[in-house]
Amino acid sequence: MYAMLIGVAALWGAAAGLLVPRAAYRFSVEPDDAWRDACPAGHALTGPGRGWLGSTRCTTCAEAGATTAVRKAVGPDPAGDGTGESDGPDTAPPPTAPRYAPHILAPVVTALACAALAAATGTRPELAVWLLLAPVGVLLATIDRRVHRLPDRLTLPAAAVAAVLLGVAALLPEHGGGWLPALLGGAALGAFYFLLFLINPNGMGFGDVKLALSLGVALGWYGWAVLFVGGFAGFLFGAVYGLGLVIMRRAGRKTGIPFGPFMIAGALLGILFGGLAA
Repeated sequence: MYAMLIGVAALWGAAAGLLVPRAAYRFSVEPDDAWRDACPAGHALTGPGRGWLGSTRCTTCAEAGATTAVRKAVGPDPAGDGTGESDGPDTAPPPTAPRYAPHILAPVVTALACAALAAATGTRPELAVWLLLAPVGVLLATIDRRVHRLPDRLTLPAAAVAAVLLGVAALLPEHGGGWLPALLGGAALGAFYFLLFLINPNGMGFGDVKLALSLGVALGWYGWAVLFVGGFAGFLFGAVYGLGLVIMRRAGRKTGIPFGPFMIAGALLGILFGGLAA
């Protein structure tokens, strides 16, 4: 039963992670730019969820790629008449059409995170909340790494969803945390990051403050000790990364780094610690 739970969680993470690359591509724009609505080749992104859900390829590029694969498989004379020409129109993509590298990192990371959360939390009801939030965390980390931005469209709903769903989990039997500590944890971590933002707005973005709300709610569910561990781990991971860049001379002491991925990684570590200790 326990192994099956971990396996199902990993499969969920892999499936949800497959949807991350397209959403990350659409969200990874500068603050004043609109969300992307076309693929790199210029084709409109359509499909479920108004084009937000789907593979990294748009429909047009996927069809063109399939046509090219068939031509390579059958050889230069697909018509079979010895002329070297096809009976159908030439639908191969133009030479300038971009190639899409396989996006396997997001599904792998999401699957591993969900499996670890299932292993630490077990069958307690808050596991469903962690499994829903994990793909969002991977998405936010991906966007922040690319463009140093944490969109309000993701961070603020994540905080609200975390608070509401943990409130529901608190009403179910065998839950491992508390709803009031979760709300207080979100307020405390958000206030702490807001103070850091006021002290040094060039070093701490306001998107990090909003992200801290949802991370604080999740960490606070298991108590103040877990909140401290998860919050401190985020700063530790960021400091180690920044120091590594300085040592390799790839950045200076004032070079900005995306802090969201380290906040999320620290929160994941804290939740795992809390789940095992609960």
